[in-house]
Amino acid sequence: MNRLLKFLLAAGLALAPAGLAMAQDAAAPAPTPTLDAGNTAWMLTSTALVLMMTIPGLALFYGGMVRKPNVLAMVMQSFAICALISVLWVVVGYSLAFGPGNAFIGDFSKAFLSGVEVGSLSGTIPETVFITFQMTFAIITPALITGAFADRMKFSALLVFSMLWSLLVYAPVCHWVWGGGFLMGDGVLDYAGGTVVHINAGVAGLVAAIILGKRVGYGTSDMKPHNLVLSLIGASLLWVGWFGFNAGSAVAADGRAGMAMLVTQVASAAAALSWMFVEWAVKGKPSVLGIISGAVGGLVAITPASGFVGIDGALGIGVASGVICYFASTSLKHALKYDDSLDVWGVHGVGGIVGAILTGVFAKAAIGGTAGLIEGNAGQVLTQVWGIVATIAWSAIATAVILYLIKFTIGLRVEEEAERDGLDIALHGESVH
Repeated sequence: MNRLLKFLLAAGLALAPAGLAMAQDAAAPAPTPTLDAGNTAWMLTSTALVLMMTIPGLALFYGGMVRKPNVLAMVMQSFAICALISVLWVVVGYSLAFGPGNAFIGDFSKAFLSGVEVGSLSGTIPETVFITFQMTFAIITPALITGAFADRMKFSALLVFSMLWSLLVYAPVCHWVWGGGFLMGDGVLDYAGGTVVHINAGVAGLVAAIILGKRVGYGTSDMKPHNLVLSLIGASLLWVGWFGFNAGSAVAADGRAGMAMLVTQVASAAAALSWMFVEWAVKGKPSVLGIISGAVGGLVAITPASGFVGIDGALGIGVASGVICYFASTSLKHALKYDDSLDVWGVHGVGGIVGAILTGVFAKAAIGGTAGLIEGNAGQVLTQVWGIVATIAWSAIATAVILYLIKFTIGLRVEEEAERDGLDIALHGESVH
């Protein structure tokens, strides 16, 4: 008995230092985040790339697809939205999107960037860089919507719509998915903006196209793009800038960012080809407008998935989005008879939905920490559908309310004569010769 007591005492004394060390480790506070120069450099670069997507990328992409008398009005919209949302974001937008708030909306704790200093960090990068990076997303989303009502909205109405939509639609959905809101809590996967940017903008564009009605001369040869070279340059800038959009959403210069960059390239290429071959089979000729639209559709679809899928997912999402977006922008639009001028719903709305659903199919636990249907987690597809439904419902209802409010106050649409002659002279007093 004495020997047993001595053994236990000796063992206890031997293990005591280890136990004490373990207790100290458990009680030790989490390490304080420190600035990482490599991550910061990548995020500065990504921010510039995403801004380039709107100006000049989207401006040229859309500008080349409208009639010549409307090209200045079209590029002006992207440029003016860039300026307007930049100011609105620092005043209150960032706070509503990323302030603590509740499950549905942030608060005003960071209005006018209160508390943000030179040394403030967001993870391992300066908070100022994170704010500007997220600002570029807030800029491009309402700018995307302008393609749906091209050639017919008043410039004053556009400015009011963009401001209200950014605060009442974009900021809440951003908070739901990325700012600690209920969709984040529910496990909805959206790496870089499938719901926040593309479904959100696509739904708003469809609602706007329906409420404003068809363009004067819709369905005639007068509606053909005036300069597809501009559109191809714009699409190319969008493609390059999308690396900042998707790989930048890693908020780090790491392996996940590298995978996001790779799958972005592959999905866009696959979608460009699938749209091109389908159009070739249906219409007999592959068009420039078709291949660039397919590439953008692939970029849209891979956006929510880019930090969660591998090459198989990229190929599957790319091929599927090219085919589905083609038919959504042609057969579906013609069947339902709405005038979505530049196919915002067909490319961004439908492409975003395809990508969001297929994220739940192809997600790999080894890449993003969450398994998808192929790895045995069928429930993730239903979670993705829930995120899509919530986004569509809020975007559609809130967008309609905003548009009707503007319609019955300052008015939405230009006079028929101005629309027929072109908006460049009527709204801006300038023209391209």
